Amino acid sequence: MEVEVKIKLKHGVADPEGENTKKALNLLGFSNVVAVRTIKTFVIDVKVEDGDRDGAEERVRHEVEEMCKKLLANPVIQEYEINILG
Repeated sequence: MEVEVKIKLKHGVADPEGENTKKALNLLGFSNVVAVRTIKTFVIDVKVEDGDRDGAEERVRHEVEEMCKKLLANPVIQEYEINILG
């Protein structure tokens, strides 16, 4: 099962990469850009046995949630969104 995880900084946390990108875009003439926020995306393929289709989406979502809490995201400064792609 393929799962997409998007991780971004919480509102109010400084995003130096986004700010520098905004400045560069302004210097290139894109003066209408008022903010840029960076987002990191992971696409994770989780093995699901053929006989394990019932409830698999919920189980996979729970596993990926644990991955986010333990490694992929820093819950103090980041938030994440989990999307089951199929």
